Amino acid sequence: MDATINNTRNKKTLYLSFGSTLVFLIYITFVLNPVSECFKLDSESNSLGLSFSYNVEMVQNFFAARTQEQLLCYSQFLKIWDVIFALIYTLMYGSWILYLLNKKIYLIAPIIGMISDWSENFLELLMIENWITAGSISQILISVGSNINSFKWIMSSLTYLLIIIGIVIAIKSFLTKKSN
Repeated sequence: MDATINNTRNKKTLYLSFGSTLVFLIYITFVLNPVSECFKLDSESNSLGLSFSYNVEMVQNFFAARTQEQLLCYSQFLKIWDVIFALIYTLMYGSWILYLLNKKIYLIAPIIGMISDWSENFLELLMIENWITAGSISQILISVGSNINSFKWIMSSLTYLLIIIGIVIAIKSFLTKKSN
């Protein structure tokens, strides 16, 4: 009976994993990329959050290269679309971790990564507000934002590592069963 319940739960988790991966891909393609067009530049980085860390010069160059309308668009992107994206990728990564490793404790890595992403977004919003109103940004604000950004990428790397470990374990288990 327990094996039947576990097998059903595992199948549901697998369906959730594939479904959330599909939602992730659709969201990037049909939502995230189109709504980010209004602040993209051909020759520049298009999001501070995509770098591992940043410094005062990088942030100032990022903001100086954009018009006020582009910065307001970036602000909307951080408030709405990137928040939803973090929820989607956390659900996707978490469901794969749960399916492959079957341990809820490991969900802490993608969840902390999502919270870090949201915290970084909040600090970037403060930077945008400071830039638009005062024309400058506090060194401390940039430093805290950069540290949270780096921590987010460390949590993302840990999440990827957990998924890779889960895949290796699944392959090893499959090959062991097949040889018996």
